[in-house]
Amino acid sequence: MNLHKNYLLAAALSLPLLAQAADPAACDRVRLADVGWTDLIVTNAATRLLLSELGYRTQIKRLSVPETYDALRNNDLDVFLDLWLPSSEKGVRPYLDDGSIELHAVNLEGAKYTLAVNQAGYDAGIKSFQDIAKFKKALGGMIHGIEPGNSANQTIQQMIEKEAFGLGGFKLLESSESEMILHVKRAEHLKKPAVFLGWEPHPMNNQLNVNYLPGGDDYFGPNLGGATVYTVVRKGYASQCPNLGRLFANLRFSLQMENDLMEAILNQNTTPRREAKAWLKANPQVRAQWLQGVTKRDGSPIDGN
Repeated sequence: MNLHKNYLLAAALSLPLLAQAADPAACDRVRLADVGWTDLIVTNAATRLLLSELGYRTQIKRLSVPETYDALRNNDLDVFLDLWLPSSEKGVRPYLDDGSIELHAVNLEGAKYTLAVNQAGYDAGIKSFQDIAKFKKALGGMIHGIEPGNSANQTIQQMIEKEAFGLGGFKLLESSESEMILHVKRAEHLKKPAVFLGWEPHPMNNQLNVNYLPGGDDYFGPNLGGATVYTVVRKGYASQCPNLGRLFANLRFSLQMENDLMEAILNQNTTPRREAKAWLKANPQVRAQWLQGVTKRDGSPIDGN
């Protein structure tokens, strides 16, 4: 992560200590990416509430991950709150190297992202990456991934093509996040094993007995695919819009916050905006931290700060 720290240090040094004047008119609308991940839906919802309060307009652009990188490079998007490193390193690296995407801040630590197995599979004996191939027949030769184009899917496909862990002949089943979880729940109900892409934060950790598999360090990284989540912005965004740069530098989320909000959204008759609003009201100290050194869009102070 030393290289990532260097990017962040450079970004931090470019930020003013306090936004003293209104951001220019070009900063009035903030364009945020939505790639369909539930954790991003909740962080986008909380962020949009704050931006609206500050007097900014927001626009959500629903894109795939590769499309998100291209949109940032082409100045068609401003902010992406959900870059997972090192798992997304390969896909984003060309954009970081050419400077078209900038690592702006860490917004979540302690995440993980690797292959997992349901309880039926774990009880049957799938305890590590090395065990998966032994249960090829019971698994239907399938590993469940998420949406096409996702970097983790590419990693899984690479393992299959290289026949790593004896996975030659397996098939990657690409689907949406919700469809993948439905497949795993169905398998668990039938007492059948299922190997799938698992991660935290996500309410799947409350809904399922998720058993993260060790042994995949060469592909997903150490510590069960231990990940740090970054806020990334298009080139020059923080210097062009310093007040927004400060806000996005301040945003820090937690595993508990994201798990709770995602659980509420997925399992209750509610909306991301409603849940985010209730969470911010119940956590004024976090809201105050996020808004430290930030002004309203027109440069005026925030009431209560």
